Amino acid sequence: MGVEEEFLLADPTTARTVPGAQAVLRRVRKDAATADGSGVKAEFLATQVESATAVCTTLEELRDRLTADRARLVDAAREEGLHLLSSGTAVVSDGRPPVAEGERFRRISEVFADVVDDYEVCGCHVHVGVPDRETAVAVVNRVRPWLPTLLALSANSPISHGRDHGYASWRMMEQRRFPTSGMPPRFADAASYDAEVERLVSYGTLIDDRMSFWLMRPSPWLPTVEFRVADAAATVDDAVLQAALGRALVRRALADLEAGLPEPELDDRAAAAAVWAAARYGPAGDAVDPLTHVRKPAAELIDALLRHVRPALEETGDTETVRTLLAAVRRDGTGADRQRRAWERGGPLAVVELLASLTDAREHEDT
Repeated sequence: MGVEEEFLLADPTTARTVPGAQAVLRRVRKDAATADGSGVKAEFLATQVESATAVCTTLEELRDRLTADRARLVDAAREEGLHLLSSGTAVVSDGRPPVAEGERFRRISEVFADVVDDYEVCGCHVHVGVPDRETAVAVVNRVRPWLPTLLALSANSPISHGRDHGYASWRMMEQRRFPTSGMPPRFADAASYDAEVERLVSYGTLIDDRMSFWLMRPSPWLPTVEFRVADAAATVDDAVLQAALGRALVRRALADLEAGLPEPELDDRAAAAAVWAAARYGPAGDAVDPLTHVRKPAAELIDALLRHVRPALEETGDTETVRTLLAAVRRDGTGADRQRRAWERGGPLAVVELLASLTDAREHEDT
């Protein structure tokens, strides 16, 4: 497994995002990802940077790599007089940040026009290895019902452009602007998946096969499935929780596939409602069960998720770690809850200071 994290750069004195990506990346002396996908690189906007771990086999190794990667970027940002923030949306922005350098980014900006002019959102993407692309498509089909619960647990974007929008994950609402956003469709096999992506590219609604916004997909360039559901993780522990649950879901899907168990059937409207409810309320409010089409407390779906992946967690020895991390979310709230408490205390500057502290795993404070 591996994790890609997207971050924002902000001015500590104004809380506004700053187009300092190239300066920060120069300071860490690495402008592009390495061959295995690890490293740091630019993101779509010049106010963003991204890091990617190498392949990890244990949660402890993953935590160490995430901590080290964040530390490098935090230090480089500080040397530029900036805060590095792990948040799903920009707390305060001038509204039209410049696009990062590169032909692909230029094309995205040209094709999508005003849709991307203020699209300062960040996610936490988890990759889990699978044997091949056919298996990847089958795994995505089986994991789909649990994606809204992962989103609820990751919620970390209530504040955007100086406003509390009332959603735990406003990032998810921002993504609804794009084709192929939301719950991934079911595909019969890898050929049908590839044909659909190729068709969308031919329509001009996607720039290329790397651009789909589905919440989970077969990776277009790695032998993995890629979870793209989570908001940027406020803390390293939040990222580790997403990775642990993601890997466990993949392992459970592989076991069910080997056993010949039928795929879960999803109703498109119930699935869309489940994603919306997760974005609106997070893990503490009501949710929609995409399998039963029933409204229920999100806590019940979290418990159901744990029951579903328990055998996989036990196989990897991650059961207690996941229980501990979930207990922390229940005790302290999500990143969205923490942002709102800071907002009530001191507005945008308080939120940015909190996020800067949470982003750096070396500076954990009691928040």
